Amino acid sequence: MRGTPGGTGVTVKAVTIGVDVSTSAAAGADPVRFAQAAERLGFDFVSCSDHPSGTHPSFETWTLLTWIAAATKRVGIVTRVLGVPYRPPAMVAKMAETLDRLSGGRLILGLGGGYSDDEFRGFGLRVPTPREKVDGMEEAVRIIRGLWSQPGFSFDGRLFTTADAELEPKPDRTIPIWLGTFGDRALTVTGRLADGWIPSHGMAPPAPAEVMRRRVRAAAEEAGRDPDDITYAYNVEVRAGEQRPSPDSTAVWGSSRAVAEQLASFVGLGFTTLNLKPVGADRGEQLELLATEVLPVLRPDAAN
Repeated sequence: MRGTPGGTGVTVKAVTIGVDVSTSAAAGADPVRFAQAAERLGFDFVSCSDHPSGTHPSFETWTLLTWIAAATKRVGIVTRVLGVPYRPPAMVAKMAETLDRLSGGRLILGLGGGYSDDEFRGFGLRVPTPREKVDGMEEAVRIIRGLWSQPGFSFDGRLFTTADAELEPKPDRTIPIWLGTFGDRALTVTGRLADGWIPSHGMAPPAPAEVMRRRVRAAAEEAGRDPDDITYAYNVEVRAGEQRPSPDSTAVWGSSRAVAEQLASFVGLGFTTLNLKPVGADRGEQLELLATEVLPVLRPDAAN
């Protein structure tokens, strides 16, 4: 554990901190400028969610993150998380290698089983069963890793296949794969295969999230892996300041000190990576406030 400056009384482990970039394409939205500000303010990575269908104008996640990568130099790029059923896994492997290479090794590939059945229907995709979502996610990881590492890679899965597939060039490094999972079977897959686990606070509050984390660790140990080699990341909606979000919001909110204390408690549970999602229309102001008053408490060496 390490102490923190400023007399806040908060003590946390070293923590990696990222921030959500909205995929909104509404008038006035400028996700690239937001990502550039996050990089300037010392955040470690930026992330985008993946919901291609909806009534609100939005950018496609992979295209947006590619545009952001081209406009930044240091900050990591995270898909949080790509819905596997939207894109053939072999193509995702190719896309990921390309983006990682062009960005100078900054990609973290986040994958998930796919959240919204309505989105699948809307885009004319077959709606997978809950079991198929987990099976498809596992097969996707195996295909992607196989294509990244083996020539003439063949895979005959229940949902996805490849036949003597060639992918060149191979990645210059091991591109991390994080999974956004919640159910028991999916958590077991995460512990067995993934480089990282990234649940959302709103769907997995601290108490159940700790139970889930133990399941991921147990699955890793059963697979002969060191569970400490897995990144445990927590996706958290936040609002620093005295203005409360909507009554049904699950966001962490309050004074900067209160927010820092709550986030530090998540680190105490074992989440040493945090992805912060500012809540409210004033996301730019929230970004500055988080960077100047919350981030330095959680990670003193990042103070600007």
